Amino acid sequence: MLFAIALFALTYILMLSFQKWRPLVALVSAAIFVVSGMMPFGKLMDYIDFNVLLMIAGTMGTVALVIESKMPFLLSDIIVERVSNVKWAIVVLSLFAGIVSAFIDNVATVLMIAPIALAMAKRLKLNPVPMIISIAVSSNLQGAATLVGDTTSILLGGYAGMSFNDFFVYLGKPSIFFAVELGAVISAIILLIIFRKETAPVEAGKRTVVEDYVPSVLLLATVVLLIVASLFPNRPDLTNGIICTALMLMGAVYNAIRKKSIKGFWSPIKEIDYQTVLLLFGLFIVVGGITEMGVVDAVAGLFTKVGGGNLFLIYTIIVWASVIISAFIDNIPYVATMLPVVQGIAAALGVDPTVLYFGLLSGATLGGNLTPVGASANITGIGILRKEGWLVSNGDFMRIGIPFTLAAIIPAYIYIWISYGI
Repeated sequence: MLFAIALFALTYILMLSFQKWRPLVALVSAAIFVVSGMMPFGKLMDYIDFNVLLMIAGTMGTVALVIESKMPFLLSDIIVERVSNVKWAIVVLSLFAGIVSAFIDNVATVLMIAPIALAMAKRLKLNPVPMIISIAVSSNLQGAATLVGDTTSILLGGYAGMSFNDFFVYLGKPSIFFAVELGAVISAIILLIIFRKETAPVEAGKRTVVEDYVPSVLLLATVVLLIVASLFPNRPDLTNGIICTALMLMGAVYNAIRKKSIKGFWSPIKEIDYQTVLLLFGLFIVVGGITEMGVVDAVAGLFTKVGGGNLFLIYTIIVWASVIISAFIDNIPYVATMLPVVQGIAAALGVDPTVLYFGLLSGATLGGNLTPVGASANITGIGILRKEGWLVSNGDFMRIGIPFTLAAIIPAYIYIWISYGI
């Protein structure tokens, strides 16, 4: 067990130190776990969740086509046309970023909506920094709202066997979607307070022209089919992954026909984040290895001991520890590691793990909004500003990030406990 713990710790240290090489680090560590026998070769397939990997790849490819079609830009333009001043423009664009990121990758959401805020800031001669930060943190918030909203949501869905519909209603109760939306409403009020003095009128620009609506139909079809699949209790394990991948391939074929070039087929496939897919592939094996060596059970036992067997205390520790940890490290490997730990804690306490699952997901998703480096969307937004000549200090970010995070996580924390803990 000690060697497994040391190897796991070294894996995390290297992933934190060399972020560009995280997939390679995870794969090498996974190989060591297998070769050393700590991860039995015959059990590999039990730990590698191909459904999750296919969902991530398929959704990313379809989203790439949607972005290329410029549909999100058109929707943003329509929204800006209907607001009266800068304050409401910022809040509504931020809420729209959140809605989009419930179905589209957070980074892609920022890349789509930030240019609209920049253009508005230039027209009105405003500082775009708080506007872009608001869009980034809002996109992070909604990642936990749906099964396809973020990689961490897909991880939870795959691990806990949750369907798309389960994020709306689970065990006969309103699910995590409503916890996230409650946080979104409260955080929107916070943004209104922060930007209360920005009352300059907004002038809408020229509407974006969308020439192809098929990608948007494919994305909508993905969501609809995931909902339909949720209605069948004994569906095959790869159902969701096959749905996402099949529709992405349909889009690729359509794109090739439309552009009359084989390059059209490969363009959405090239947009898949293979680094994330490989990282998760390696992490599934690494986490499987420490599980086989008894490390996960030991950590679960430690949590149970520290919490004194009190479910509320353990839930509180998991939520707020996740918030703090995710403010500094990537939440994907963190959630992948903690899911079996959370299940072990629930088993030790003899309780349903749902409240702990949702607490982990909400804390890990929202924690990234505390710091500029806590989430990829934040880093992307700051990078866009840097290219425009605007530097973002930690203070600039935290003035929005901290109150926004607290306004979002506190109501979600209370809601999840009342719904699934009591």
